[in-house]
Amino acid sequence: MTKDQKNEVIEVLKGKFSQYDNFYITDTESLTVEQVSKLRRACFNKNVEMKVAKNTLIKKALESLDAEKYAGVYDSLHKVTALMFSENPKEPAVILSSFRSEAKAERPELKLAFINGDLYAGDNQLKALTQIKTKNELIGEVIGLLLSPIQRVIGALQNKPEGDVAPVAAEAAPAAEAAPEAPAAPEAPAADEKPAAE
Repeated sequence: MTKDQKNEVIEVLKGKFSQYDNFYITDTESLTVEQVSKLRRACFNKNVEMKVAKNTLIKKALESLDAEKYAGVYDSLHKVTALMFSENPKEPAVILSSFRSEAKAERPELKLAFINGDLYAGDNQLKALTQIKTKNELIGEVIGLLLSPIQRVIGALQNKPEGDVAPVAAEAAPAAEAAPEAPAAPEAPAADEKPAAE
C-alpha cells in the first residue's frame, strides 16, 4: 500500500469516526471469506457500516481527530480488526450475537464498543450491549410514564358508573313532587248559563 493509499484510508476512517457516535471494534481473524461476506450483508441490511482496516491506520485516524477522546480505544487495536459504525448503539451487538448463534461460534469477538463516548471493553460486554436502550426507546418510556397518570384520570372519568348519577336525579324528583300545585284556572261559564245576578 502506497503512502497516498494509506492517507486515503485514514481520511475515509476519519470521516466515519466523525459521522458516528457509536462504533464497535471486532476481531474477525478466524472467519472465512464467506463468513465475512455474510457478516457484511447482515450489517448492510441493518444500516450498519462495516470497514476492515489496518490497526495502525485506525489509530492514526483516531489520533488526528482527538487523541485524548479515543485514548482508551488504542489497546483494542490488535489482530485483524473490523469496525462497525451505527447510529443505533445496540444494532452491531445484535448482529454479532445473532451471527455467532447461527454459526455456533465465538467469532467475531467483540474487542471494544465506543458508545456516545463510553467504552465497553471485552467480549463479555456483548450481552449487555444487546439490551442497551436507544434514544428513541428512552424517550418513548419517558412519554409513557408521563401519560400514564393522565390516562388513568381520563379513564376513570369516562368509565364512571351510571349509578353514581342516579341519586342526584332522585333527589331532584321529590323536590318537584313537593312543590305546591298551581291553582286551577276558573272555569268559563257555559254559553247557555247566565251570569249570576248581582
